[in-house]
Amino acid sequence: MATVSAARALTPRRRARYREWALAYLFVLPTIVGLVVFVLGPILYSALMSFTNWKIAGTPMFIGLENYQEMYGSELFWRVARNTAYYTVMNVPGSMLCGLAAALALNRKMRLTTTYRAFFFLPVVTSTVAISLVWGLLYNTDLGVINYLLSLVGIKGPSWIGSTAWAMPSIVIMSVWKSFGYSMVIFLAGLQGIPTELIEAAKIDGAGRWQAFRHVTLPLLSPTTFFVLIITTISSFQVFEATFILTDGGPAHATRTMALEIYQNAFRNYRLGFASAQSYFLFAAVLIVTFIQFRVQGRRTHYE
Repeated sequence: MATVSAARALTPRRRARYREWALAYLFVLPTIVGLVVFVLGPILYSALMSFTNWKIAGTPMFIGLENYQEMYGSELFWRVARNTAYYTVMNVPGSMLCGLAAALALNRKMRLTTTYRAFFFLPVVTSTVAISLVWGLLYNTDLGVINYLLSLVGIKGPSWIGSTAWAMPSIVIMSVWKSFGYSMVIFLAGLQGIPTELIEAAKIDGAGRWQAFRHVTLPLLSPTTFFVLIITTISSFQVFEATFILTDGGPAHATRTMALEIYQNAFRNYRLGFASAQSYFLFAAVLIVTFIQFRVQGRRTHYE
């Protein structure tokens, strides 16, 4: 009787709704399976591996917190962490400021605006490996174009990627050039979402261009700025290709970043357990920095 009552309770409308839900879950199922198998599964497995001594060929041996203790007691590890922090602190504001400046310059009707936008965005979709190889030629001490141009004005160019003082700034310059086009596109979208009536009203009240930008445009652009800040910070912590291709972490570990350190321990030294522990340190660092940004910058973000 209960089964009959339940069947009668399923009206045609409710049955159609159940069929829609079942069909929706069927379409989503491949994505869920891929997420579990290729994302969540490796994340959990690497968490377990961080407590083992595993060198690919042998059987993982549980060693507790020894990987973390070795990591925290290593002077090289903390130097790598400082290198990553230095790169992030230099790259994030550089990329955001250049992107905002380009967006402000191109947020107007003029000839070839679309061409200029595509030109600035082109490095973003270009392979980082290819760009790193080209910039490596530009940075060449003896044959590079940059030092040649400096010599024309009587300046002797440094050894850009061969000097401990200049190697990381050189990578930052290349990274800013490659990535600011992405920030530009996001800022352009934010600028075009600001009502022109507010800018015109500010000008009518006597505000100059800088005052209108500071008191009207910038506050209304704060959600976009916050988004770009978060995305750029996370990507900066994970820098790998540029340091791997240009310097391979040198000279004297001056450009050795966390992602490169993890790669070298995992696939050169075959210490997968130790590399997993370093990966979770990087994850925790990104999580903490992002949380702080949400707590500090999130309060200053104005939504309409």
